[in-house]
Amino acid sequence: MQIRPRDIPPRSAWALEQAGIHPLLARLYAARGVRGKEELDDGLALLLAPQTLHGTAEAAVLLADAIRDDRKLCIVADYDCDGATACAVAVRGLRLLGARHVSYLVPDRVVDGYGLTPPIAERVAASGADLLITVDNGIASVEGVAAAKARGLAVLVTDHHLPGPELPVADVLVNPNQPACAFDSKSIAGVGVMFYVLLALRSELRRRGLFDVATQPKLDALLPLVALGTVADVVRLDANNRRLVAQGLRRIRAGAMPAGVAALFKAAGRDARAATTFDFGFALGPRINAAGRLADMTLGIECLLTDDAGRADELARMLDGINRERRDIEGGMREQALRLAETLFGDGVAPPAAISVFGADFHEGVVGIVASRIKERFHRPTFVFAASGADGKAHELKGSGRSIPGFHLRDALDLVAKRHPGVLLRFGGHAMAAGCTVAREQFPAFERALAEVAQEWLDAASLQRRLDTDGPLAPEYLRVDLVDTLHREVWGQGFAPPTFSEEVEVVSQRLVGEKHLALKLKHRGTPVDGIWFGHTEPLPARVVIAWRLDADEWQGVRRVRFLVEGAEI
Repeated sequence: MQIRPRDIPPRSAWALEQAGIHPLLARLYAARGVRGKEELDDGLALLLAPQTLHGTAEAAVLLADAIRDDRKLCIVADYDCDGATACAVAVRGLRLLGARHVSYLVPDRVVDGYGLTPPIAERVAASGADLLITVDNGIASVEGVAAAKARGLAVLVTDHHLPGPELPVADVLVNPNQPACAFDSKSIAGVGVMFYVLLALRSELRRRGLFDVATQPKLDALLPLVALGTVADVVRLDANNRRLVAQGLRRIRAGAMPAGVAALFKAAGRDARAATTFDFGFALGPRINAAGRLADMTLGIECLLTDDAGRADELARMLDGINRERRDIEGGMREQALRLAETLFGDGVAPPAAISVFGADFHEGVVGIVASRIKERFHRPTFVFAASGADGKAHELKGSGRSIPGFHLRDALDLVAKRHPGVLLRFGGHAMAAGCTVAREQFPAFERALAEVAQEWLDAASLQRRLDTDGPLAPEYLRVDLVDTLHREVWGQGFAPPTFSEEVEVVSQRLVGEKHLALKLKHRGTPVDGIWFGHTEPLPARVVIAWRLDADEWQGVRRVRFLVEGAEI
């Protein structure tokens, strides 16, 4: 692993410090491209205007007319955390704005597959709905939208995924990544897109005289859900997304959140009063995702929709139990997948440029997580496949992929499809995460084709694991209060949490739980504890490490500790 400090533009750091920003935070922000204090203002007034998101004005008119005519609205959601929060935001928001008949439907991962398919459209039509609204899906659902329109449904697609060569013929499309959309935040999550549609709808209803600024419904109550879905979907935290997340965190810390969000914090053993983006990504998000992976995402959506604290606690406990089951399944699959991946190369031989793994007994609900673990282990674009069906003998394989910097996964799939017609049955996704379906007999052809593209696109430097850090940390910053200050900030994808690096002395080291390395370190002569989760290999007496700051509590006393992320060995 190569540990490399980020560049810190001195003028930006100085300007931020002169504006009253803490010197350490000024350095961290400057390294992430922030040039002035105004960029750190997270006020709602600075959010990008809804009218700049193409299609929101037309969506607002469509929805306002439906509310006026007392039509039945049905949300078709996705089965991950972004989809679940987007669905909850849509249902809550539409009801707040006067819709009396709002239902939702979420596809089953195994039975229905992804997105608005023709059978899902048929089910929505059979339910008596008049208007079908997709959240976090639909931009690739050409056939599904056509089926819905053929049954007489009006269709509003809200999505954020990259479109394919053909757009669905919906009544309205709202997607920042569709052609002709000039919205500056291309990385907004599906839940953020739906929130923007609601802002536009409220503006339209205000224009029609249903209320004024003083009496209009307050949509800020939805921001905790927007923040959760945004972080959990690992979209890039640009300035607009950071504002959405900061606003949601602020409300959660003040106790203003849906009952289900509060219950999930409780089930995860986390303190909502000190909520962080880490809680969204590693505590709440996985519990909601687990429902879509192993059970029915309806559980997750109902948890986010209920206003009954007792019911919310019950559902949160159920989601916690499903997540424990998910971790058990993932653990077994990960070990098996790693063994399979290692058969692709021998000892001392570099792994191929891209890794593809299939296991007949893999569970398709956790292939994405396993792909992520293998990618982290080998630093290669990775796809993990499972048979599409409960018996493991299905003709089709569903795969989920995770990538490394420099390799756009969806574009790679597009090139595989063009070069090898018939290998890919379906595909979609983003730069760093994507999914696809292949015929079982075509798996070897896919494996070779993806590796060929990776070999062409990735050079030796790209295939070397690199960890960007914020460089050395002065000893005076090893304070618990500063750890808390850092944790309160909005960090995530594209705005990386602070990671420091320099040489330390390893005083002692031991294994805990058979899979974590507990360390006693000296940082510039100052003793400090450290832990490297998931790492068992011993470290030399002196070593350059990369770490994140954390606070550990023992017998009522909180002390700084290092969470080790990597080492130059």
